[in-house]
Amino acid sequence: MIRTLWVLQKPTITMDRKNLNEQESYESRRGFLKKSSLLTAIAVAPAAVGKAAEYNLGEKISEAFETTPVNMTVNGVKKQLAIEPRSTLLDVLREQLDLTGTKKGCDYGQCGACTVHVNGQRVLSCLSLAVMQEGKQITTIEGLAKGDELHPMQQAFIKHDGFQCGYCTPGQIMSAVACINEGHAESKEDIREFMSGNICRCGAYPNIVKAIQEVKNGQKS
Repeated sequence: MIRTLWVLQKPTITMDRKNLNEQESYESRRGFLKKSSLLTAIAVAPAAVGKAAEYNLGEKISEAFETTPVNMTVNGVKKQLAIEPRSTLLDVLREQLDLTGTKKGCDYGQCGACTVHVNGQRVLSCLSLAVMQEGKQITTIEGLAKGDELHPMQQAFIKHDGFQCGYCTPGQIMSAVACINEGHAESKEDIREFMSGNICRCGAYPNIVKAIQEVKNGQKS
């Protein structure tokens, strides 16, 4: 019985090997034709095509067609920008305008390090498309100070050690200024609630609250 089965299976094995050899031969011919066609195309291509590839002209032309003109005012200065529709306000501020004070933390809108003011309202710039800011007033941490004179909130953060590593500090300060302007700094509880979107991994929260309270009380006097 076993011998009979082996005899019956043998032709099938021979046939499989034959098919395999034919497949390998087909793949070899196909690969040869591909390589030959590629070499021929390179040989007859004009020199201009090579130059275009060398200088990435295709990508540059593509970028020109894919950008959108946007006018905005950043820290009191009018800007005319060509922006990719997918670019966030955070990336434009940092990469095109070199305003690196606004930090990229989580890039998901959960840490608050990227907070800026848009028309006086605090906004998470990592979640805001730059093309949506047409005609708007943008203020970053660089725009708070008046020359060499720091903003009162910046001074208060220094006085009360409202930071340690400093990475979250720009976003904290921008949110703190907005917190007072929005009328949400009447008590410690209010401050903690309305500053909860800004995370400080160093745990400087008590000092941040003190800084905000000082600026708030200073405005009353």
